Amino acid sequence: MLRLLRPLWRGTTYTRLLHLWVPMLVVSVWMFIDETTVWVPAAVLVPVGLIPAVRTGEGVQARLLLTPGLDDDAFSVAPSANWRDRLRTTAWLQLRMLLGALTTGGCVWLPVLTIELVRRALGHRVDDIPILRDAAPHWAYLLIAPLPLLALYGAVVGLGALAAAGARALLGPSAAERLSALEERTEQLLERNRIARELHDSIGHALTVAVVQAGAARAANSAEFTDRALTAIEETGRAALEDLERVLGVLRESERPASGRPTLADADRLLESARASGAKVDAEVAGPVETLPGHVSREGYRILQEALTNVLRHAGAVPARVRVDVADGVLTLDVRNPLPDARAAPGRGGGLRGIRERAALLGGRARTGPDEAGDWTVRVELPPG
Repeated sequence: MLRLLRPLWRGTTYTRLLHLWVPMLVVSVWMFIDETTVWVPAAVLVPVGLIPAVRTGEGVQARLLLTPGLDDDAFSVAPSANWRDRLRTTAWLQLRMLLGALTTGGCVWLPVLTIELVRRALGHRVDDIPILRDAAPHWAYLLIAPLPLLALYGAVVGLGALAAAGARALLGPSAAERLSALEERTEQLLERNRIARELHDSIGHALTVAVVQAGAARAANSAEFTDRALTAIEETGRAALEDLERVLGVLRESERPASGRPTLADADRLLESARASGAKVDAEVAGPVETLPGHVSREGYRILQEALTNVLRHAGAVPARVRVDVADGVLTLDVRNPLPDARAAPGRGGGLRGIRERAALLGGRARTGPDEAGDWTVRVELPPG
């Protein structure tokens, strides 16, 4: 029994009732003007529903009153984009008017019917209900008096649920809006994945440099070398903090542009950091790097950063060859270093996986592993698009 009456304690029941009563205010005003043409307000709603902005208003009302407290994206809050959306909005206005009339009529006449049944059972004359006007008084009317109230309960709850279902069907996002929302969700997931890679590459590189420099300084036992190592750690740490602040800024401001991210024009900073860590880096840049599209240059920088980090982390202070080549808009990155123990690295870490993911997202190719000479090679080709 309590479960059956639970909707009476839900605020949604009454906000839906209010939502259905609102159109009846217009009908009530019109009935004061001409009660013989009740159909006029419904007819006026036809051209009103064709106005694009009306769909936005109805969607907002549906979210606030039909599903209050829920972040329900089942209702579109965008203006009508085409005639199909306009016709759906018009159909919804007609359905809302119909359900509002049924609800209002039920709320007015069903309680009156209960009262008149009680009065007739007590012997009072009933003039408002024709079926009871000539009926003889009888105690049995007391038994059926609660039935109109049960019908009212069913009407309020049922018509409210029907209104919510109808709004989802007629005010729901169109196919174009669903596709747009899906694309936006995909972009958000890609952005989160990119930020994770940014943090891994930037912070991982800084920590690797710091560890290698600290270990080399302790082994060298030289004040001059220690001073250079501390300077390199300071510069690398400061750059990592800048990257961290920028990434956190992107998280705080979703519309913040990516123009502040480092590009291959800043590659000298990476090379000097690797050299300061003891690696002998032989770098060669060929082609107009500055003409690369921004997203290609930025991802190329991160790929080069991760490749150099892997050299320092897994091979130590070994000679490394870096080739950056731009030809016909295609960026080619090639990083090679000898393996100290003459064995191939496993190549299953998050860094190498991130390199392959970055290349794949840009439609490029990445190959990591030992070459025929036994050197560990990271070779990436990124197209201009």
